[in-house]
Amino acid sequence: MIAESATHSAPQIRRKFAQRLAMFYGTVFGSSGFYLPFFPVWLKAIGIDPTWIGAILAVPSMTRFTTLPFITAFAERRHALRQTMIVCAFLTMIGFATVGTLREPLAVLLVFALTAVVWTPLTALTDGYALKGVVRFGFSYGPLRLWGSAAFVVGALACGLVVNWLDGEHLIWVIVAAMVLSAVVSLGLQPLGAPTGDGTVLSKASALLRDPGFLAIAISAALIQGSHAGYYTFASITWQGSGLDGLTIAGLWTLGVLAEIILFAVSPRLTLSPATMVILGGLGALLRWTLTAQTLPLPILVVVQLLHGATYGLTQLGTMGLLLHHVPPHVMARAQGYVTACTGLVMSSMAVLSGAIYARYGEGVYYVMAVLGLAGATVIWFGRHRAGQPPGVAGDQPQSAASGG
Repeated sequence: MIAESATHSAPQIRRKFAQRLAMFYGTVFGSSGFYLPFFPVWLKAIGIDPTWIGAILAVPSMTRFTTLPFITAFAERRHALRQTMIVCAFLTMIGFATVGTLREPLAVLLVFALTAVVWTPLTALTDGYALKGVVRFGFSYGPLRLWGSAAFVVGALACGLVVNWLDGEHLIWVIVAAMVLSAVVSLGLQPLGAPTGDGTVLSKASALLRDPGFLAIAISAALIQGSHAGYYTFASITWQGSGLDGLTIAGLWTLGVLAEIILFAVSPRLTLSPATMVILGGLGALLRWTLTAQTLPLPILVVVQLLHGATYGLTQLGTMGLLLHHVPPHVMARAQGYVTACTGLVMSSMAVLSGAIYARYGEGVYYVMAVLGLAGATVIWFGRHRAGQPPGVAGDQPQSAASGG
């Protein structure tokens, strides 16, 4: 009787897990839909110059390769991904609210740095939580992840409407409101249950950092995703300076993410190998940033923005697919933390560098981003065979998750 009841409840548990995870993805990335396009605009509105803006926006990327790996390792070692996600969501809400009360560049930098310590792990923890769900329940990652991208679109469009009638100095409170929603939704996340596999493997997860295949995955993802640094930091400011209004700027961000959403939705039907996806993502970055460096009329800029589906979307799908094939489920969150840390190292370096380059050369900063994209494609091309093979970390073979990714 108990076994029969458990059998009948299994689909409900699976469905509830997916629904709550999709909601949390939506709030996490929806808040980014407010943050990414308009946090730089808020910084400018309160009188902070481009050099300081570059330094402040580099902080989240810096925490990704300093504090983030320790948080993801702690959460996985304690089997407490869900609890850690909840704590980080609430502390993020408090941190952004505090930042909104500040005006001095150094004070903003310091408090934002503390906030970033708990904010930046949220994406890595959520992806690690999702990949464990992919292995356990047989989900496909793309359709789950698309809810985050869809929410980003809603957030960006909503903020685009707000920015036209709300003074730039008050934009931070729209971002704070989104963080409040994320914190509340985190309370509904479902427990993953007992971990699979031999827990002793966790203590040897650092072996991934000595594995050439995993390093190829991490470095290629870091270079390609890091090539977005100039875009994330100065795109809205550049477009605003060229006379585009807030709704048009939000629309440009949205177009790129719509391409990403479509890609995630059709991902279960894609026959490309994960390594090929990452290679195409890098080549897409080379093309996208080379074109963005030019002074483009709005219709051409609209078309170029659609390349975000390749530069971010294909790279993300390919990276997740490679991790599912290459990394044992017991250390998935730890591996995701390492990849995010590597990406943070590149992103933070490029954010700081892009501030200096933009101050002198303007949109010429995108040529540097184009080189990064090409470098990422090159790394995974030469490492694709090792990256596509399970390494047998600590002598343990990962469970097959190909059907789930």
